[in-house]
Amino acid sequence: MTKKDWFGIIYVSAWVVIWGSIGSVIDLPLLNREIYVAGSIGQLATFVITAVVSLFIGIWLFPKVSKNSFVVAALGLDSDDTK
Repeated sequence: MTKKDWFGIIYVSAWVVIWGSIGSVIDLPLLNREIYVAGSIGQLATFVITAVVSLFIGIWLFPKVSKNSFVVAALGLDSDDTK
């Protein structure tokens, strides 16, 4: 695998963590205020909506991050080495 492949895997993994964290931060007060209960359609909707928003932001941000000169230089993405 190339460095670019690893960067893509890490980028997607980071967005999954970000999505889960943001979804949980939104979910906790809704659960605490008993707006819905755990495992309900409300909780599902919360995580689906945050997933869709996260997906669009991640897609929009990827070209900017992958072409950032600091990221390219730091990770050596300008070469196709298999390190």
